[in-house]
Amino acid sequence: MPRRQERPDRDQRGGARRYTWRRGSAAGPAAQPPAPPAAEGASPLEPEDSVVHTALYRDGLRVASPETLTDTYRQLHEHPRTVAWIGLARPTEAELKSLAAEFDLHQLAVEDALEAHQRPKLERYGETLFVVLRAARYLDASEEVDFGELHVFVGADFVITVRHGAAPDLSAVRHRMEASPELLKLGPEAILYAILDAVVDGYVPVVDGVQNDIDEIETEVFSGAPQVSRRIYELSREMVEFQRATRPLVGMLHALMAGFAKYGTDEELQRYLRDVADHVTHTSERVDGFRQALADILTVNATLVTQQQNAEMRALAEAGFEQNEEIKKISSWAAILFAPTLVGTIYGMNFDHMPELHWLLGYPFAIALMAVVCTSLYVIFKRRDWL
Repeated sequence: MPRRQERPDRDQRGGARRYTWRRGSAAGPAAQPPAPPAAEGASPLEPEDSVVHTALYRDGLRVASPETLTDTYRQLHEHPRTVAWIGLARPTEAELKSLAAEFDLHQLAVEDALEAHQRPKLERYGETLFVVLRAARYLDASEEVDFGELHVFVGADFVITVRHGAAPDLSAVRHRMEASPELLKLGPEAILYAILDAVVDGYVPVVDGVQNDIDEIETEVFSGAPQVSRRIYELSREMVEFQRATRPLVGMLHALMAGFAKYGTDEELQRYLRDVADHVTHTSERVDGFRQALADILTVNATLVTQQQNAEMRALAEAGFEQNEEIKKISSWAAILFAPTLVGTIYGMNFDHMPELHWLLGYPFAIALMAVVCTSLYVIFKRRDWL
């Protein structure tokens, strides 16, 4: 990426600075000893400031660590061939407006960085590159994927990172770059590569964690776990978000590679970026595979649940049929026993004037009547398979 040849002050009307561009870099002033790096997630240096960390680099070495944005602007004016890396976490509107005025950032990009909740994208506003990334990390305790959002402004001599969320850990990226002066010497594009690489590398444990979850879900599906459907649905939703984070990166990196010749990107840096593009493509393909696998598992689970419900309904129907048969038998015997009870009850009434009460054949007749009625009922119920 071209560097500024000089850094003129603002005009008297307070307008944006005008820059003169040239290829390559000349030897700058002697580098000061690098200041000790601060943690990216450390507390702000000023209570009212959300600037997490600021560092100035010259020829691949850290030369200063300004504590405020004002100090950063001043030192950049004093040392034209210096690259500033400014890290912010959930910045205020005033801070972003200050950066926009100093580095001539486009208003639309500033609004996106302030509001967050943007899709991954890569846009050029003049000489400034604006990149939105969705970082991800896997939480082992809750078995969930936590997504963060990172906005990156890349200019000729500055990189501004605006982080929304816990991921990614940019302190590790700083330490890695400061340990590789030859790579850091390549300028802001090298820092952008390191950030992209860190975000993409952060997808690896997420992919491994999701793969492990899918293996567990497959076991639960065939073991008949009751809550597996909910787990499949929740993981599918996370994969939709993961896909939204990874799929646009493929096109973004190809767009960067398409501008290698136009913007004179270093050949070594081109190889690094192509390697990141390969990793993104591999991750995106795995995420697509996860979504398809979860869809197939959900179909299999629905089939198994349906089969289980059918088996339960069949068992209930069989139990009902058996109960019905038992009820038939009980009802049949109750009817058979009811006949002699009825005859005996009638002749057991204590009335003086009753037919056949003093008949000599009355008792044999009553017994015979009971036997005939019971036998008839037994034959009828037997023919109907109730007995």
